[in-house]
Amino acid sequence: MIYYLFELLGNYDLPGGRLMTYLTFRSGCAFVLSLLIALFIGRKIISRLQLMQVGEIVRDLGLEGQLRKTGTPTMGGIIIILSILVPCLLVGDLGNIYMILMIVSTVWLGMIGFLDDYIKVAKHDKEGMKGKFKIIGQIGLGLIVGTTMYLSPDITIRENVEEISDTDGQVTVTYTPEDIKSTQTTIPFVKNNNFDYAWLTGWMGKYSQQGGWALFILVVILAVAATSNGANLTDGLDGLCAGTSAIICCALAIMAYLGGNIIYAHYLNIMYIPGSGELVVYMSAMIGALIGFLWYNAYPAQVFMGDTGSLTLGGIIAVFAILIHKELLIPLLCAIFFVEDLSVMMQVGYFKYTKKRYGEGRRIFKMTPLHHHFQKEGIAALVTRPLRAIAEPKIVTRFWIIGILLAVITFVTLKIR
Repeated sequence: MIYYLFELLGNYDLPGGRLMTYLTFRSGCAFVLSLLIALFIGRKIISRLQLMQVGEIVRDLGLEGQLRKTGTPTMGGIIIILSILVPCLLVGDLGNIYMILMIVSTVWLGMIGFLDDYIKVAKHDKEGMKGKFKIIGQIGLGLIVGTTMYLSPDITIRENVEEISDTDGQVTVTYTPEDIKSTQTTIPFVKNNNFDYAWLTGWMGKYSQQGGWALFILVVILAVAATSNGANLTDGLDGLCAGTSAIICCALAIMAYLGGNIIYAHYLNIMYIPGSGELVVYMSAMIGALIGFLWYNAYPAQVFMGDTGSLTLGGIIAVFAILIHKELLIPLLCAIFFVEDLSVMMQVGYFKYTKKRYGEGRRIFKMTPLHHHFQKEGIAALVTRPLRAIAEPKIVTRFWIIGILLAVITFVTLKIR
């Protein structure tokens, strides 16, 4: 709204009327606004949730300090969602297809998470919404995002091409002269960092490009579902999911800024994505919202984000990475989410296998998701280290450090070719 007001003022050549044309200025405004909104409305929402007795249902799993969390307000993800959407609506370009897709994704996933939390609270059911309905919702969003990227004329790229001089061997980077629709994405360790899904469907002949888009949409669905559920599992300790997500968001914001600016994209020899710079405004709002939420969610937490927040965070991180053609970097950048996912799958699979074979289920980890493994004292499991339980704040801080290292490594891999 404010963006269009300033655009109108710019036509009259008034002082400061063109400020909103600067991406960095609008991104800074989005960050500050989201941070202030999270801080100021956070307290009011927490008080309201307490009055409504919207408290966390905690099962006794033998973890230190766990039962003290009983009754702590949940559904705090509402704070994050509002703190993202309001700044985007105020200073974002609502005519930009990338901004539209991110807003739609936020509302879509927020509704799924809200319904899950509502069922848990209203029916006192710890399981909440059945998993198949969450998956259906995530698949639906994946189809919307993938199909829109295929059909929208506003979502294009300019392929970066290296040219080597025959005389002195100097390498120069050029771009295709026109914006093109392409199934290309970014991968590390190869020349130009580009990979085209259509290469895998070359056997389809003249339909290889359409086959490439079909494969791309399938990847979009898998990325959204896996990252959303991974973030959901990571939300088990105070500040863990919010802090880890903020680190990931900082890395993605930098990637979006570089890829959306033709000068920086040319200098770094990376894919240029016209119009995607607007995503920096959205991500700045998201970072501010997460930091503001951490004010209340840091140990000891005054509020939990619930599935309203965690399912939304993971999903929109995946959608954001997809829009800037960095979805194949998600397994490295979001490795914490996927390790949490993997630990649960390994634990369940091994337990069922050993119960069937030996008549007694055995465990790989002391407890899953993985962060709970470090909270347990050494007991019967294949992995018993550490023998002593680690304090919750230390586990969270160490996961944050690992998240920072993963973000740095993700950037480094793009320069190793």
